[in-house]
Amino acid sequence: MAKLYFHYATMNAGKTTMLLQASYNYRERGMTTMLFVAGHYRKGDSGLISSRIGLETEAEMFRDGDDLFARVAEHHQRSAVHCVFVDEAQFLEEEQVWQLARIADRLNIPVMCYGLRTDFQGKLFSGSRALLAIADDLREVRTICRCGRKATMVVRLGPDGKVARQGEQVAIGKDVYVSLCRRHWEEEMGRAAPDDFIGFIRN
Repeated sequence: MAKLYFHYATMNAGKTTMLLQASYNYRERGMTTMLFVAGHYRKGDSGLISSRIGLETEAEMFRDGDDLFARVAEHHQRSAVHCVFVDEAQFLEEEQVWQLARIADRLNIPVMCYGLRTDFQGKLFSGSRALLAIADDLREVRTICRCGRKATMVVRLGPDGKVARQGEQVAIGKDVYVSLCRRHWEEEMGRAAPDDFIGFIRN
């Protein structure tokens, strides 16, 4: 039986590279994949999934209100789809996560979602919350903090290099995201007094 998978991590953990490699493995064996990427901050109708190491491929975009089950079912009726991949899955709506589950359950097509678990304030994204609740298989993609511990949180740095402690959940611009362990995230967010001298420019 096909399953709904959620591969989650913080920033710079290699999620997109893993997605592109997995899709390539299917296509190398003559199978067809459908790739989706969030279109919330992209212009036009063409999407692109690109990794930090230079790999990239074209993808369909999804936005709020899109029926992903209908789009995959229509494509599958014309030409068999062997796996569906979703990048930036944290931006999915709850109903869209259920649509992806129906793709696995009713069309018997595996669905691989890749995305962040929490935002820079430590709060779950809507898509991540739904995926954590109903996905068949949860897989953590690990990366490390500056101290060597496993990074589970992320901070946002503004153009001035300072840590942002408030703001919109998604910021498009010159912001930089850095992955940290929970201990150093609390220190950078002002929730705990720092006990080392490793850090960013203070607010």
